[in-house]
Amino acid sequence: MTLRQAGAGVLGLALLAAAGCKVGPNYHAPAMPAPPTYSDNGHNGNWAAAQPADAKDRGAWWQIYGDTELNDLEQRCANANQNIAAALHVYEQAHAIVRENRASLYPEVSIGADVSRNRTSANKPLRVGGAASYWDFLIPLDISWEPDLWGGVRRQIESSAASAQASAADLAGTRLSLQGLLAVTYLQLRGLDLQAQLLRSTIDAYAQAVQLTQTRFVGGLATQSDVAQAQAQLEATRAELIDLSVQRQQFEHAIAVLTGVAATGFTIPQKPLGDNPPSIPTGVPSELLERRPDIAAAERRVAAANAQIGVAQAAFYPQVSLGATGAVESSAISTLFNSSSAEWSGGPSASQILFDAGRRRARVDVAVAQREQATALYRQQVLSAFRDVEDQLSALRVLEQEADVQGRAVNAAQQSLNLALIRYKGGIATYLEVLTNQTILLNDQRAAAALVARRIVASAQLQIALGGGWNASQLPAN
Repeated sequence: MTLRQAGAGVLGLALLAAAGCKVGPNYHAPAMPAPPTYSDNGHNGNWAAAQPADAKDRGAWWQIYGDTELNDLEQRCANANQNIAAALHVYEQAHAIVRENRASLYPEVSIGADVSRNRTSANKPLRVGGAASYWDFLIPLDISWEPDLWGGVRRQIESSAASAQASAADLAGTRLSLQGLLAVTYLQLRGLDLQAQLLRSTIDAYAQAVQLTQTRFVGGLATQSDVAQAQAQLEATRAELIDLSVQRQQFEHAIAVLTGVAATGFTIPQKPLGDNPPSIPTGVPSELLERRPDIAAAERRVAAANAQIGVAQAAFYPQVSLGATGAVESSAISTLFNSSSAEWSGGPSASQILFDAGRRRARVDVAVAQREQATALYRQQVLSAFRDVEDQLSALRVLEQEADVQGRAVNAAQQSLNLALIRYKGGIATYLEVLTNQTILLNDQRAAAALVARRIVASAQLQIALGGGWNASQLPAN
């Protein structure tokens, strides 16, 4: 074979590889029908009302709460949270694997150098003359290439690229989960601040009640028992206020970890929650398939598993490789680069497995089963996502109704207490009646305050269930 013939053969194999088929099934996303609307989306509620700004970028979805402290904490979480950093490095690994697999499409070229001092035996068979010593200077150049005739390498690249996209979606999912957890924890902390505000105002009212009973006791209109009961209720309420600080500090510590700082010395100023959650448009269920990063990650893993079937099927076809070796070799370094010191060899080789006791077929069956497993997990993820949204929509609807009823209970309790105080001051009721009504009012007020926090937390959880501001279009290119 001449050098020209070898070059023509290499070019022919390269063209064949470039135009070669890819064995294995082409990917089609699994079908997953979505309901036309959410069950609770048609109910009257401020969570479903569309707003004029719906079209704007909602990546920073927490900004809808208008809290600068929360906005700052979320930014710190994105920049410093170590779980997000770990997920980023997982994606970087997956991206590097794509580059590694893509390199298999190209020849591998290596060069070396070897210098040795040799001596041949005088008694070596067929040796003429005595022993001889000589230098051997060698610079070899090796080229090897296995053309991707059947698409196995391209299927492997396809699989690793889909896996990298899944890792990118995992990164988005980790960021959404942790920033969502931060928002929920922060809003719960603000809910405790609302409870604390209520308890402080109640303590002021109870302190006035203690003063009232003491004045009436001095005037002979109340008993020592009335004073003791009023004082006991005041101190019990002060204890409840102190007890709130335990849970609040735990929330602060959790937020510190989420933002990547030590909990020691980390504090958040007190600020009570507002009254109602903001309006959150949900869109239609079919959009959820694009907006949830966990769904995108599951779908990309189906694509990766599907490509692995082609990788397994490519093993049924002959392996063709092309190799070439060239070198310059001389016994003297002064003549090493002379044309007469050149040597080379090259040519194609092929091999075909004739019998493997079903090993390759088993690998294809494994790949098919893995794709079906990934498909089932994808569909389950979609169903779970629909459930998450429905859970939060139901929670918002029910909690809104409960808040209305609880508000009427607070108003009734306040009216009952006012009447009890009038009766007590008029001497026609005991202080026990006042005490009972005070307890009922405080319990109802705390329940109403808790509902405020639960509704706003549910609104944040709804945004998390909807995927935050993420969209599958943010995935890196294949």
